[in-house]
Amino acid sequence: MQDSFLKAQGIFDVLFQAASEGIIVVDSNQVVVAANEAAEFMFGYLKEEIRGQHLEILIPKKYHHSHHRHFDKFLQNSEKRQMGHGRELYGVKKDGSLFPVEAGLNPFSHEGENYVMSLIIDITVRKETQQQIEDLNTHLEDKIKLRTQELSESVEELQKLNIDLESEIKKRAEAEKKIKSALQKEKELNELKTKFLSLVSHEFKTPLSGILTSATLVEKYAAEDQQHKREKHLLTIRNKVHYLNNILNDFLSIERLDSGRGQYKFATFSLKRFINDIVYNANFLLKEGQELIYPDEIEEMEIFQDEKILELILSNLLGNAIKYSSENTRIYLRIKIKGPNIYFEVEDEGRGIPEKDQKHIFERYFRAENALLDQGTGIGLNIARTHLANLGGTIDFSSKEGEGSLFKVKVPFDKSPGN
Repeated sequence: MQDSFLKAQGIFDVLFQAASEGIIVVDSNQVVVAANEAAEFMFGYLKEEIRGQHLEILIPKKYHHSHHRHFDKFLQNSEKRQMGHGRELYGVKKDGSLFPVEAGLNPFSHEGENYVMSLIIDITVRKETQQQIEDLNTHLEDKIKLRTQELSESVEELQKLNIDLESEIKKRAEAEKKIKSALQKEKELNELKTKFLSLVSHEFKTPLSGILTSATLVEKYAAEDQQHKREKHLLTIRNKVHYLNNILNDFLSIERLDSGRGQYKFATFSLKRFINDIVYNANFLLKEGQELIYPDEIEEMEIFQDEKILELILSNLLGNAIKYSSENTRIYLRIKIKGPNIYFEVEDEGRGIPEKDQKHIFERYFRAENALLDQGTGIGLNIARTHLANLGGTIDFSSKEGEGSLFKVKVPFDKSPGN
């Protein structure tokens, strides 16, 4: 049975290796016949260690008995569905540790044999985030109670100090002002939290749905002459995974800045390799007919700077240029070294920024009027400016609606750690 599946392995290899989710395929005996690198890494196994093993090695022992019954029932019904139906699911790593997962089951047949493909997502970070949000809610409730108590005590004190009418009126007015200010701050905090949660939900749900749809469609294009259709959906998967990765980087970066953990890691790296990596990733986002133009000859030199932060800033600017430009347009990346600074320019021929919105463009969560219908978080430029300020650099721009935008970044660097 495994040999039969292995003959068709080539059809799935591209999909397996392109997917960021763990993918495991078992036969009707629950023996693993295929697993991608993401699944092997997720469960802590080396390459090919999972293949040929019974699925139970990946499932907590206390669920082994019921799992057999659920699996047989699932094969009889043969329909795609999510595992768990509201229950929390856990996987077992090679070292025996448990971690929370989400898993979708997709049955299929090949040469008369039945198989089940499971798409597995490690939701450890999500669980931790949910716990952090719950802790934040508890903290906010305690804070409100404390402020309510403080306000009550303030009112009592004002009543006791009611020496004369004129003094009482003044003190009451001051207390009322403080109360309104406190309530307004609480209201703004709650609105910000609601907006943030809604933003995260929307920005992740749409691309994840697209990834799942494309993955399902690729499975249907099994014929050799349908390669172009498979490639089309695989490109969609890659683009959306890249988009999600950028959003995660933005959220992680802003969390570090807000929590005061924005330490920077300076190291020496090649400028040429750095630019080539950024351009390579940006090419996945290009629309039909778009062209990214950058210097053909980049000076072979080592620079000393925080590579990850610099990559985050330039990737964000290139992503915006591509997103807000139409098809068949050009995006330019220019580089200039002058004195102790390196200068980057990102220019596009896109829709531009309305003049009335330009003064707000670096504010957190702000979206220009002509960009409200596009996907985006409104935090990328805010993060870029904050990081550059911390690194001693600057960012500015010029833009005209309907003609395009030009962003200029200046960042100091040393050619070596000793300089």
